[in-house]
Amino acid sequence: MISDLETAIGYRFKNISLLQNALTHSSYANERWHNSLMSNERLEFLGDSILGMTVADHLYRNFPDRPEGELTRMRADMVCEKTLAAVANRIGLGQHLLLGHGEEQGGGRSRESILADAVESIIAACYLDGGFESAAAFIRSFILCHVPVNQLKNVDYKTGLQELVQRKKNQVLTYALVGESGPDHDKQFVVEVSLNGQVVGQGTGRSKKRAEQDAARAAMEKLFPNE
Repeated sequence: MISDLETAIGYRFKNISLLQNALTHSSYANERWHNSLMSNERLEFLGDSILGMTVADHLYRNFPDRPEGELTRMRADMVCEKTLAAVANRIGLGQHLLLGHGEEQGGGRSRESILADAVESIIAACYLDGGFESAAAFIRSFILCHVPVNQLKNVDYKTGLQELVQRKKNQVLTYALVGESGPDHDKQFVVEVSLNGQVVGQGTGRSKKRAEQDAARAAMEKLFPNE
């Protein structure tokens, strides 16, 4: 029951439809209503920004001795797909997701990309329902409680690539989705990363975020093989 999820996250919604929207994957929205705008993707967009800002604020205030580059890597580790998927598993989020038939059969309830996106969507739903403090309370309870003080757990190739290219002035990195294939429950995305308009890496993944990370990894190996 959805009330079990509310208990797990420690927040009761005044507008329960916001939580239901946060649990609605695009495969379900497309299958049932033929409208991806009814999925949680817009909430994910908002939640990603709220999460990033809240974590950055926490790190800035609590680690005054850490330089900008280190704070950036700490934040990246705390908001990455693997970390958010672990949060989803802690609150039993997978069992509450609304998935299309193909995604259900393809193991979508345990797929890290889907779980991570749903966590960001829940953050946005809390924000819209109860204001910033409601969203911040969720982030404090499940994300800020595990700050990687000494050793980062997850490699963030996008952040690493950004830091390396910024050694020179006026360097511009851009990521572009150049292809996707497969059914909804088994999508493969292809992303290219360009430096100052020149393609320097290509990556694939089962989510756009993973494909971007893979493209950044390829670019780092090409541009900075000895780093």
